[in-house]
Amino acid sequence: MNCALEPRKARRLSLVFPIYNEAEGLPYLRREVERWMGEQEERMEMEVVLVDDGSTDASLPFCIDWARDDARIRLVSFSRNFGHQAAVSAGLRYATGDAVVIMDADLQDPLHVVPEMIRRYEEGYDVVYGQRRERRGETFFKKASAWLFYRLLRYCVHRSIPADTGDFRLVSRRCVDIVNAMPEKHRFLRGMFAWIGFPQIAVPYVRDERRFGATKYPLHKMLRFAWTGITSFSSYPIKLVSLLGLCFALFGFAGCLYALVCHMAGLTVQGWTSLICLQALMGGVVLLAIGITGDYVGKIFEELKFRPLYLVEKTFNVEEEDAKR
Repeated sequence: MNCALEPRKARRLSLVFPIYNEAEGLPYLRREVERWMGEQEERMEMEVVLVDDGSTDASLPFCIDWARDDARIRLVSFSRNFGHQAAVSAGLRYATGDAVVIMDADLQDPLHVVPEMIRRYEEGYDVVYGQRRERRGETFFKKASAWLFYRLLRYCVHRSIPADTGDFRLVSRRCVDIVNAMPEKHRFLRGMFAWIGFPQIAVPYVRDERRFGATKYPLHKMLRFAWTGITSFSSYPIKLVSLLGLCFALFGFAGCLYALVCHMAGLTVQGWTSLICLQALMGGVVLLAIGITGDYVGKIFEELKFRPLYLVEKTFNVEEEDAKR
């Protein structure tokens, strides 16, 4: 064990579940969470933070009934859908545990991995992330696109972002407080936890098949999420366009030299096709550069409006002071 680590005891654990249209699987979630909490209740205090992200099905009524039946269930309901990262951020804001575990409500990331995360936390690690060793029940395309997604993030965003990991992780209180203090609206929590530093370690596990519903991250959302992560943490796209512009400038300079030599040699060059191709290529590069730069400017515009990351409509079993932690 790293001698710099300071062992500690986990006294209170928070489980954070962002929820969006999960009505079909919520009875299973409740049954499994209550069973697991019953097995662990002698070890530490526990709470569950449910964040309803503007669900349009029966998810919210089910969560309200659950919170009314059990004081350990803390419910935060948004006024509308603000997105997965906003829901997780709200869960972190309202969680009161010494350690906080972020999980998906479909329980593809199984609860039986959490005790190992707690053990590593008690060894002194501040972030213990689940690393998928196997993804059961997923297509070859889904696995291949996920593999590419995580490698792209590591290359373009932050080298410390571990491969094959989602938001399933245990985070110490001091890391939660730091993330809660970060004001940005375009959130990429995996990058934020990597940026914080502090001792971090992986816990390998096998991801279960999806039992209910469909994935909330199809290809187009995964691509959008990757783009948000890249533009929130890196200027790599602008640098790439600058390099592309330099290459085309050198290509254009070579073309000018070629035209000058042909002119001095008395050769006649029609040049129409090459001229049109060059104009199209250069126009495309310029528009691409403007679009990427505009996306960064748009994010600056969103940040400078200082609007809240989410709006809470109602809460259950939550004290007002908890939102100010």
